[in-house]
Amino acid sequence: MILSVSMLMATMMATEVEACTNFIVGKKASVDGSVICSYSADSFGSYMPLYHYAAGKHAKGTKRKVYEWDTNKYLGEIDEAEETYNVVGNTNEWQVTIGETTYGGREEMVDSTGIIDYGSLIYIALQRSRSAREAIRVMTSLVEQYGYCSEGETFTICDADEAWIMEMQGCGPDRKVSKERTVWVALRIPDDAICAHANQSRIGRFNMKDNKNVLYSKNVVKYARKMGWYTGKDEDFSWKWTYAAPDFSGRRICDARAWSFFNHHKKGMERYLPWVLGKDKDAEDMPLWLVPDKKLSVADVINDMRDHYEGTPLAIDSTDIGGGIWQMPYRPTPLYYKVDGKTYFNERPISTQQASFVFVSQMRSWLPREVGGCFWFGNDDGNMVAFVPIYCSMTQRPECFNAPGADAITFSDRSAFWVCNWVSNMVYPRYSTLFPDLKQVRDSLQQSYFDQQAEIEAKAQTMEPAQMQKFLNDYSVNKAQQMLARWKQLATYLIVRHNDMAVKPVDAQGRFLRSEYGFGKTVERPGYPQPFARRLVKEAGDRYSKPE
Repeated sequence: MILSVSMLMATMMATEVEACTNFIVGKKASVDGSVICSYSADSFGSYMPLYHYAAGKHAKGTKRKVYEWDTNKYLGEIDEAEETYNVVGNTNEWQVTIGETTYGGREEMVDSTGIIDYGSLIYIALQRSRSAREAIRVMTSLVEQYGYCSEGETFTICDADEAWIMEMQGCGPDRKVSKERTVWVALRIPDDAICAHANQSRIGRFNMKDNKNVLYSKNVVKYARKMGWYTGKDEDFSWKWTYAAPDFSGRRICDARAWSFFNHHKKGMERYLPWVLGKDKDAEDMPLWLVPDKKLSVADVINDMRDHYEGTPLAIDSTDIGGGIWQMPYRPTPLYYKVDGKTYFNERPISTQQASFVFVSQMRSWLPREVGGCFWFGNDDGNMVAFVPIYCSMTQRPECFNAPGADAITFSDRSAFWVCNWVSNMVYPRYSTLFPDLKQVRDSLQQSYFDQQAEIEAKAQTMEPAQMQKFLNDYSVNKAQQMLARWKQLATYLIVRHNDMAVKPVDAQGRFLRSEYGFGKTVERPGYPQPFARRLVKEAGDRYSKPE
């Protein structure tokens, strides 16, 4: 179904706030047998630290207050579990990792009386679950008991053995009409497959008889029938076409990101271009998962999180006026804008300036769990940061990922969020000249983390669990603070080297050069990139032409 512009705009107003991207890699689809998943938490104006919830024991009858993740609004209280597990970021001490993307769905399904939102649900489940399947049971039991007050959501739920995708919606706020609280469905991703979701419901038809790999609420079809949204056979029921039918924005703005991930790892994905371009109502739908041509590494997934559709028909044209003088592969928001009454849109790539944090979680069943869960974390746009190794057993966070006093409106040079944003916001508008310097630092740090991983993990495994945990915690803190220090150096380097739209020359090691008299060597003045210069001349005509 293709929505009208007015319906499309309403949909985008609902989805732009929480527009995220998740990738999933089964253990037989990764180079080393890891289960891998990723998440870009994209929300304008949000300051998000590396979250931490300490393990604990709680007396029976203890209550837990629930605050909405996006707003900090108090929603209510629930019964606390008698035992909770250590959580750092979006992973826990058992290597369970959960991510999400919001797709919205039918507005009338939102339960405004519920007291658990999607964000609280993630972190409560992480504190109570030792496996992905247990996390699904915890999440669905909680919302059935207390109500789910968010829009339609897709969750990535993984552990060291299994990867799952789950979609969930409320059943509306009117308890007089129905005692039903939620509908949901969860599918296990095949071990040899990869999957992606990005703010568009992805689950279509599913095998209701496969109780090993498919889980769902008892009312998943019945509720749709009662509401008059579905009249076919149970076996033909499609979750997304019933509860969140893909429209233009769901395909071009959302599914296109999943397509780009697939396109990196599977030949022939041009077959689905008509679908992701969003204009052909009869286009072939894209599969929920596929088997990649080659197995993926953590480094591959990190690179996927930095994508701007390069090399595809959706590539953001860095030579058009939207890229500015210095060919920026980013566009300002909102995604839709009007000119003379006509609506236009910007491409929405995986890598985006609105990211508050990104992660790639690596879960390994053959290692002690303190070592097996490595949570690669960055506190800004994935293209603009080095992902730092954070081990799932960590109980003391690096200061840079939880800087005292810093928040969405309070800058601190002790905060990775603010220092990384400081650098990236210098780079964005002058991308073609500044990004190479950032990339060199980013890739050097990233490679150093990869190079040290095997040695660090081998050393950790010679230790007793408590000593191992402290050793890995100290290592993660050290790497995070090292990253912050290096990024501060990068910030000052960029302002010195690229001051006033000129470029100070440097040697092969990046050191500034001086003249024979001790001053800084004469700056280079690169001027306009040729593509922009040609466009300027074309648009300005003879206004700036020099007389012969």
